[in-house]
Amino acid sequence: MRFTAVLITLLLQAVTFANAEHTNNWAVLVSTSRFWFNYRHMANVLSMYRTVKRLGIPDSQIILMLSDDVACNSRNLFPGSVFNNKDHAIDLYGENVEVDYRGYEVTVENFIRLLTDRWSEDQPKSKRLLTDENSNIFVYMTGHGGDDFLKFQDAEEIASEDIADAFEQMYEKKRYNEIFFMIDTCQANTMYSKFYSPNILAVGSSRIEESSYSHHSDVEIGVAVIDRFTYYTLEFMETIQKDSTLTLQDLFDSYTFEKVHSHVGVRTDLMERDPKDILITDFFGNVQDIVPDESGSEATGEMNSVQNIVNLAIKNVDNEKFEQAHADVNSTFTNRLGNNDVVQTKSNKSQTALLVGVGALGLIILQFMGAK
Repeated sequence: MRFTAVLITLLLQAVTFANAEHTNNWAVLVSTSRFWFNYRHMANVLSMYRTVKRLGIPDSQIILMLSDDVACNSRNLFPGSVFNNKDHAIDLYGENVEVDYRGYEVTVENFIRLLTDRWSEDQPKSKRLLTDENSNIFVYMTGHGGDDFLKFQDAEEIASEDIADAFEQMYEKKRYNEIFFMIDTCQANTMYSKFYSPNILAVGSSRIEESSYSHHSDVEIGVAVIDRFTYYTLEFMETIQKDSTLTLQDLFDSYTFEKVHSHVGVRTDLMERDPKDILITDFFGNVQDIVPDESGSEATGEMNSVQNIVNLAIKNVDNEKFEQAHADVNSTFTNRLGNNDVVQTKSNKSQTALLVGVGALGLIILQFMGAK
């Protein structure tokens, strides 16, 4: 019974700290088109970039890939600016856009390498997707596509199987917690049809043999400035604040054929959570990785709950050396997790549980060897 009680201590403490929610959000935003007449695709991706930044995801956790040949194009009557509406209310390019991959860097190879983190040692960290098993990733793609393919720079194509296999590599390498994949292109829904890895939610602008349409043109700019699917996504997202309780199901319910002029598709079978339980900010907002608590760390409260259970398990044990062993184990947890002034971060919880668990198990063995 004495050994069982100590194991209860070990297991309950490990479970408590291993069950942390995701700790960070990332966004991968890709416009696969180039040339002036594809102005709307650059406006699409810059609109999404503005949205995720507004809701709190920092540039250090956003990867932006676009041709970047529109703002300073000789045909642009508004040099250095990109707009997504004919009223020119918002300059999407502005002064605070950090493009990570531009021009001919926007390739299928670089996109796959980005997802799987297969780079040489000299690849800058600012151009890498430095995610982990606690990361939620929003992947947005826009451009010209067809049945199971998306064109890159009018020079090559990526197949739906390529993205599916890249996501599987990410899963095997523990590079994500959940992925939300959104694509705005013709026959978009075929691009997520081959996905097979867990915890991926996908939405596309149009089904097979169906086009994805632009929303409106700007007579001064001379071309369409945004696609319909992205336009109505942004219309919904403009109502979202950082503390919003609206869910991804609310977003999906906002799409209608009358608005988009195509059949928006949603794939949910790979996702453990129901879209009605997934907050918009679970992917689009920032996640604070520090838990402030002036009265003591979050770890302290959870440890106290575990302690009550352990005390019941050892209530009738009357062995001086065992009591000392139990006290030492508890002290180990307390000192490592921060029972006093240490602030416990969410991102450290799983690693902490593992490290402390191993150390405590070793301490248990030593104490019982000494008790014999």
